[in-house]
Amino acid sequence: MSARNLGTELDLSWISKIQVNQPAVLRRAEQIQARRVVKKEWQAAWLLKAVTFIDLTTLSGDDTSSNVQRLCYKAKYPIREDLLKALNVHDKGLTTAAVCVYPARVCDAVKALKAAGSTIPVASVATGFPAGQTHLKTRLEEIRLAVEDGATEIDVVINRTLVLTGQWEALYDEIRQFRKTCGEAHLKTILATGELGSLTNVYKASMIAMMAGSDFIKTSTGKETVNATFPVAIVMLRAIRDFFWKTGNKIGFKPAGGIRSAKDSLAWLSLIKEELGDEWLTPELFRIGASTLLSDIERQIYHHVTGRYAAYHDLPMS
Repeated sequence: MSARNLGTELDLSWISKIQVNQPAVLRRAEQIQARRVVKKEWQAAWLLKAVTFIDLTTLSGDDTSSNVQRLCYKAKYPIREDLLKALNVHDKGLTTAAVCVYPARVCDAVKALKAAGSTIPVASVATGFPAGQTHLKTRLEEIRLAVEDGATEIDVVINRTLVLTGQWEALYDEIRQFRKTCGEAHLKTILATGELGSLTNVYKASMIAMMAGSDFIKTSTGKETVNATFPVAIVMLRAIRDFFWKTGNKIGFKPAGGIRSAKDSLAWLSLIKEELGDEWLTPELFRIGASTLLSDIERQIYHHVTGRYAAYHDLPMS
């Protein structure tokens, strides 16, 4: 991860002046979605790069230690070894950026990665994920326990009510408490943008989260009706850029929810490159929250190497 964001004082005068030009945002989003993707070896190279940004995730009610162990193995070996050899990148140490699990499964993930001799970070969702509708004391304790169990990244959810009712100072104070409880663990703040009501609220919530000390801002839990979309991403990325220009602090960005295809991942990488520049195209500043995306990327790599699409038995770990 990049250097910690220490946060800034709450600047409500900045927040009160914010208005988002929605038609302009929608036009920009259409440009991204209409763009042709790269092909052949360039596509393969970008897809391998996309792998390094993935927070490989399992957040299911039926998660067990065995499927968390399987997830961790896949995080360390995301693409079949023979495919990497064919591309001459088998010695690059390709892994996903992190694994992401529920707090109760953090110990399982830490144990599995240690047994595999891997230093891949373990991220844990917390603070009443996904709704965030539990008492603050309980939410803070959930962070503390996840960190105690070995999580080095904490994906917290905000109380959406504070955004919808304009309680910006209360939102700032809440995230500051999350930040303090995380200790040395990095704080990724999930805004649940599909439930914030407007793009202006998305920008304001993004800015408050960064002022309060978030190291990353994240679009969604993946459990909302509307998750990561390009209009929302553009607004959040512009907020990150504005915060950087004002403070000099680089804040990370993580889209999550609904990013399932290799083609989708290329569009997201293109958006980051154009909005924030190449320096944000590192796992320290960009992540993709996904559970099924890696499978499609591996299928596309298989097709690039062999010239045919994989049968299910060709990629048994996908």
